Amino acid sequence: MSPRGVAIPDLRDRLFDAAERIVAREGAAALTSRAITGEAGCAKGVLHTHFGGVDAFVAELVLDRYARAAAAARALPGRAGEDSVAANLAGVALGLLDSLDPGVVGLAMSSHATSCRIREALAEGAPGFDAIQGALTAYLDAEQRLGRLPDTTDTATTALAVVGTVHHLLMTGWAGAPDPREQTERLVALLV
Repeated sequence: MSPRGVAIPDLRDRLFDAAERIVAREGAAALTSRAITGEAGCAKGVLHTHFGGVDAFVAELVLDRYARAAAAARALPGRAGEDSVAANLAGVALGLLDSLDPGVVGLAMSSHATSCRIREALAEGAPGFDAIQGALTAYLDAEQRLGRLPDTTDTATTALAVVGTVHHLLMTGWAGAPDPREQTERLVALLV
């Protein structure tokens, strides 16, 4: 709430966007509540008031980005028959890859409180990699029914390979590492 008791419009997104700008510009070590609220143009205590602290905030940021990627993946089965199978799969995979800066992923992995909060939310049904994998499987099944994939294609394993690879690349990405986008596109081309 703002000082007058009125909710701050789009506060959550403003804080998330501010955090991502800080990590991209200065690295994960610069991500403090003061830096985030300053970048977002908010009062210093607003992050703690709304999230309880930086660990919970980072967990919510990660969960938000996973949810966005899952929503994009859920739309994919409706596009069966459009564009190429490889382009459609790569689009979702690259969207997931771009959903989080490796620095944010590193913060989430290095904080026990953050990683526990993410695991708990996923166990309670928050959309994550499983939802994305399910949507990719549904999409590949639809393409198979249209005859754009061979009947022998193991759609569930193909979806797992794409999501598993992107997960790996997110967890091991860092500045100067090989381009994960190129690796993802090569994998998708190989699989389909």
